[in-house]
Amino acid sequence: MNEQLTGQKSIYIQIGEMMETDILRGILLEEEQVPSTNELARLYTINPATAAKGVGLLVDEGILYKRRGIGMFVSPGAREKILAKRRAAFAENHLAPLLAEARSLGISKEELIDMIGERMK
Repeated sequence: MNEQLTGQKSIYIQIGEMMETDILRGILLEEEQVPSTNELARLYTINPATAAKGVGLLVDEGILYKRRGIGMFVSPGAREKILAKRRAAFAENHLAPLLAEARSLGISKEELIDMIGERMK
């Protein structure tokens, strides 16, 4: 969790997204303990309640779970949940507008697939 906070989103959302990214990258593994809210607060110089809110989002989504008296841990299957969530967001935020623009320009499915194939080389 070496990323910097920005003013583009709420801090607690950024904390949750950074933890998700660390899980996707394999920095945080299933059943591994994650930094405490106090550690996150010190690291990012934020209020512990803000850090707790970010961690709470991940608990609500089943990405993290609490072991009473020990701390928070990465849930089994967390990586797959994050991938599914981010793929759905990618489709909504990027593909939907792309397809709408392609339709308005009269680009066929085949042409679009060819364009994507060229860019991915």
